[in-house]
Amino acid sequence: MEAIIERCCGIDVHKKTITVCLMIGAAGESARTTIKTFSTLTPDLLACRDWLIAEGCTHAVLESTGVYWKPLFNVLEDAIEVVLANARHVKNVPGRKTDVKDCEWLAQLLRHGLIKGSFIPPKPVRQLRDLTRYRQKLVQQRAAELNRLQKFLEDANIKLSSVVSDINGVSAQQMIQHLIADDMSPEQMAQLAKGRLRSKLAELEKALMGHLSEHQRLMLKVSLQVIGSYDEAIEKLSQEIGRHMLAFEPVAGRLQSIPGVKKNGAERIIAEIGVDMNQFPSDAHVSSWAGISPGNNESAGKRYSGRSTPGNKWLKACLVEAAWAASKTKNTYLKARYHRLAARRGKKRAIVAIGHTILIMAYHIIKEQSTYKELGADYFERLNEQAIIKRLTARIQNLGYQVELTKTELAA
Repeated sequence: MEAIIERCCGIDVHKKTITVCLMIGAAGESARTTIKTFSTLTPDLLACRDWLIAEGCTHAVLESTGVYWKPLFNVLEDAIEVVLANARHVKNVPGRKTDVKDCEWLAQLLRHGLIKGSFIPPKPVRQLRDLTRYRQKLVQQRAAELNRLQKFLEDANIKLSSVVSDINGVSAQQMIQHLIADDMSPEQMAQLAKGRLRSKLAELEKALMGHLSEHQRLMLKVSLQVIGSYDEAIEKLSQEIGRHMLAFEPVAGRLQSIPGVKKNGAERIIAEIGVDMNQFPSDAHVSSWAGISPGNNESAGKRYSGRSTPGNKWLKACLVEAAWAASKTKNTYLKARYHRLAARRGKKRAIVAIGHTILIMAYHIIKEQSTYKELGADYFERLNEQAIIKRLTARIQNLGYQVELTKTELAA
């Protein structure tokens, strides 16, 4: 029989108010309930905390509703053990929903130990998570602004992106600056090309011939200023992330031994799952939490779509990026696994599977304080060596040849 929590509370959280049900009673007794409503302003949240402490409340449960649970969690974190519940897991009977009923239901579930809390990393990891997520959002917005800059150039018949692979490169940026200033001819601007781009001078001259009006020059100028502001903000966030990562530097170094995981990827993985793997009983648990593993959907002995669950979209995006990078590495196990899966299941499913593999590797590297051990691009061939020999020998014999196999010293 599960132990009863004698003093606990359930909290129904909204944007402007919270409804708290304090439930007190020993095992085998009818619990006494007290219900109060507070506003979500900080003084009222502190008053709620003081009341719960005075009543001897040891546990509190609240639903993870948007960001509204965070101010309350910040106030209660150091005073009471707070359980954050997934709203899907604690849904009440339909037709009986009020704020009072909701907080009573949450308190009852918590009292009997029927709520499994969501993963909440410690404060240093949460701060790192805020920084990495914000930086990633700014990177996405910067990419959108670069696309907008390219659109402005296309509107003016400037086909620079058709010749230059990176419109954000040094050469392209200098040419755009002179297009805005209107102080050079296309031939002169083409001479600003550097490196391998100088082999395309004739194409550049044609691409830079267009019809830029004054309002188009203004839009290009503003767009470049916006991109510059994004660059500055991203650099500031990266510096702050670097300071936060000093405490996790050994773990980050080991994670970067995984093909496809670089400095940025290691920072994002640590920010999402932390460095204490005791939160996750196994690699299957962390994979399910991230939403990167296949889903279970079976009924009456029939298996239906194994679509993955939503999970942690930030971590999933990071793992997919790392998987694409790993698929392009040379002589690695992950590249070999990607091509085997892509041939049967398609590229996108293969990338998700490689992301899943990278997360499992990261879990064990963090938990066991180990480093990545490369299995080699020929891992699958060595794993099924006899089957491959048998199959290829049979194919050659079917063509009318006699086969004699001798293992060389190099193969041995």
